[in-house]
Amino acid sequence: MPTSTWFRLNVAKRERILNAAMREFGEHGFSTGSLNTIAREAEIAKGSLFQYFTDKQEFFAYVCDEASRRTREGMESRVSRLDFAQSFEDWLVDVFCEWTEYMAVHPLERGITAAGIFELDNDVRGLVRETSNQHYLQIIDPLLATWAERGDIRPDADLRVISTLAVLLFQHVALAPYYDGLDPVLGLHGRTVEEQRPVIRQLVAGLRPLFYAG
Repeated sequence: MPTSTWFRLNVAKRERILNAAMREFGEHGFSTGSLNTIAREAEIAKGSLFQYFTDKQEFFAYVCDEASRRTREGMESRVSRLDFAQSFEDWLVDVFCEWTEYMAVHPLERGITAAGIFELDNDVRGLVRETSNQHYLQIIDPLLATWAERGDIRPDADLRVISTLAVLLFQHVALAPYYDGLDPVLGLHGRTVEEQRPVIRQLVAGLRPLFYAG
């Protein structure tokens, strides 16, 4: 947790520091991300960072959590506007399309998502992934339960398996279009948001045996 000094900063200064940190950690990860660069871009003294956070790891964890929180809130807003009168499969396609659109226009959050997933230090990765995964599940689990209660997911479906695969696919389609070598089968790399949609529909159709109630 940040110190009380962090929360006493004015909102504009906190936002400037966070954006600088998201850019630096998103491009270089935790291990090689430079606090000097973050301080310079945020127009503060490097020593000030240690008035706000105990160390670099705590700072990185906070940045990851904040990026995940923003992403969750952004997606909650998008998902709430989707049509729940359609089938679960069509709705799920729409959710994934909204997700890829969100990631396309939020490169800072996308970079931090990658930084957490690709982090080599096991302790650091475990710390930040545990938190960010909870943000995923806070959206996924209640929605799956709602669809199951409506009878759109077959009663013998294992919702934990569906939830697990959903988390993995969200992470995959968030990053595969922007990072080399993540999708050797369907070729998401370099595709525009519009070009990703047929692939998303193909992926969701592949999940149909897990949930189809018809």
